[in-house]
Amino acid sequence: MFKLFKKQDKQTIENAKVPQHIAFICDGNRRWAEMRGMPPLMGHKAGISNFENLVDWFVARGVSTITFFCFSTENWNRSQEEIDFLMDLFFTELTKNMEHALEKNLRCRVIGSRDRLPEKLAKLCDELEEKTAENTGGTVAFAVNYGGQQEIIDAVNAAIRDGEPVTRETFETYLDTGDLLPIDLMVRTSNENRISNFLLWKLAYAELLFVPEHWPDLVKDEKMWQKVLDEFAKRNRRFGGGKKANYLGKK
Repeated sequence: MFKLFKKQDKQTIENAKVPQHIAFICDGNRRWAEMRGMPPLMGHKAGISNFENLVDWFVARGVSTITFFCFSTENWNRSQEEIDFLMDLFFTELTKNMEHALEKNLRCRVIGSRDRLPEKLAKLCDELEEKTAENTGGTVAFAVNYGGQQEIIDAVNAAIRDGEPVTRETFETYLDTGDLLPIDLMVRTSNENRISNFLLWKLAYAELLFVPEHWPDLVKDEKMWQKVLDEFAKRNRRFGGGKKANYLGKK
C-alpha cells in the first residue's frame, strides 16, 4: 500500500479539493510480472485490466481530465517483440475504449506523433478522436509515441512558420496538448521519481506524487485511488504566492 501515507492519514478527508486533471505515468508493468514469475509482457496486459472502472471512478468524483503515459518516443528502443506486442495491445484496447467512451459520454484524445505507429493503429486514433469529439462527460487522453520536448519543438516551429509573436496563451494553441487542462496532479508508480519527458508544458505547476506500487496494482485498487485524492487535498498549492494563496481548482 502507499508507504508515504502515515497511520494518522487513513481517514478520508471530507470535502476534499479535487484535481481537475490527473496524469498517470504507468510504470512497473514488467517488474510486476517478473515478481510473479510471469513473462514480462504479461505485465502490460495486467496494466490495462480494470482500466475503464478507474476512469469512471475518478470522473464520478469530479476529475474532468485523465491522461495516461502509455508509450514514449524513447520506448522505440525496446525489443521489437515488445513493441509489436504493445502496438497490438493498444489497438485492441483503444477499440474497447471507444465503445466505453461512447457509452459514458467521454471525449478521447491520443497525443503524440502518429508517424511511427502502424497504419491501422494511427487510423484508429483518428477515428477515436473524431467519434468522441463532441462528448462532454470528461476527457481521457492517451500519450502514445509522445515526448514532451518534441511537442514543444514542433510547436515552436509551427509558431515560427506563422511569423507572429506568441504569448503563453497563444503558444498553447500550437501544442498537441493545447486543448487539455493544466495538470493538477501527476502520479508515477513503481518507485520511479522522474517525470521522463512527460507533458513538460502542462506540468508547470502540477503536484507530483511518486508511489511504490507498480501500475498493475494501482489500476485495480479503489482504496489506492481514494488515497491519491486524499493526498492531493492535503497539498497547499501556492502557484508562486504565499501561504494564504487561494487554491486554484477549476481552470
